[in-house]
Amino acid sequence: MAKTTKIIRRSIYIFLQNYQHFTTTVAVLAIPFAASILLSQALVPSSSSLLPLIHNRLKTLFQAAGFPPSSEFFSILSLKLSQTISSSIFTLPFSLTFLLLAKASIIQVLRQHKPTFPPSFSSLFSAFSPLFHTYICNSFLILSANATVFSLLLIAFNFLEGSGFSSPNCILFLSAAGAVLYSIVLANALIISNLALIISGMESCGGYLAMLKACVLIRGRTSVALSLALPANLVLAGIEALFQYRIVRAYRLGGVASHSMAFEGMFIAYLYSISVVLDTVISCMFYKSCKIGSWIEQEDRISYYSNQTDTAGDDKEGYVNLKNCEENV
Repeated sequence: MAKTTKIIRRSIYIFLQNYQHFTTTVAVLAIPFAASILLSQALVPSSSSLLPLIHNRLKTLFQAAGFPPSSEFFSILSLKLSQTISSSIFTLPFSLTFLLLAKASIIQVLRQHKPTFPPSFSSLFSAFSPLFHTYICNSFLILSANATVFSLLLIAFNFLEGSGFSSPNCILFLSAAGAVLYSIVLANALIISNLALIISGMESCGGYLAMLKACVLIRGRTSVALSLALPANLVLAGIEALFQYRIVRAYRLGGVASHSMAFEGMFIAYLYSISVVLDTVISCMFYKSCKIGSWIEQEDRISYYSNQTDTAGDDKEGYVNLKNCEENV
């Protein structure tokens, strides 16, 4: 917990130190992505075809796979998954452009000891290219994580049904265990994906190589990453709820979009973009903390092995001296 607090304090200090750049150039770059996220929460549920189509297909897929139709867990899961997929499709063009450009701009500032404001276009593009490849690979990682959990749950439910333990209590218990397993796997996949994006910008390596480095770097530091991701996600969820209450609810009640409502919506989108910027700064500070910890561990291992070698050499030398003394006697 102390390490998490230290990283957050350091991130806030870095954010305030570069306040003008982060709240103007970078935040403006992230506003289209923030607006797309907020609007997708309002437009996707009311869309006439996309969300019901994906929801029905997921329900049909779960039923064909053999999941119990009476399980409330899979009903809620299919609805949430369909909303997530619909929102991701809606925001994908903005994620691949404005979000990655904003992250590249932040990384270019934090990877240099004496950054230049604003970063040059060539340096921004050089950081954007590996970020783009890593983002595509991250999408496959998250899809693979979902598929793995669903496969395990399918095997568990089929085994339960084949063993004759198909009572509602058993289904409820297994559904609860599946919810916990799904949350753990998805949280770890998202943490690795986020760290892989930072590594691809910091070390100019994209794709699966950045993901492998993230898996190695985060080893033993998962709890710190989770404790850092939780407050950031809570803040983003709170801003989304604020948009739903102040803008979407007011529009549905009044039926007319006023100028004040538009300005308020833009301000909420700006708050969301600032939160995305701060979350990226925290991720960069976590990456640097992991690198420092990795270097310290590597130096400790080197010093340990060198001490072991020296001790073995001293023992061997002492044995030779003792043998010589015996021979002289």
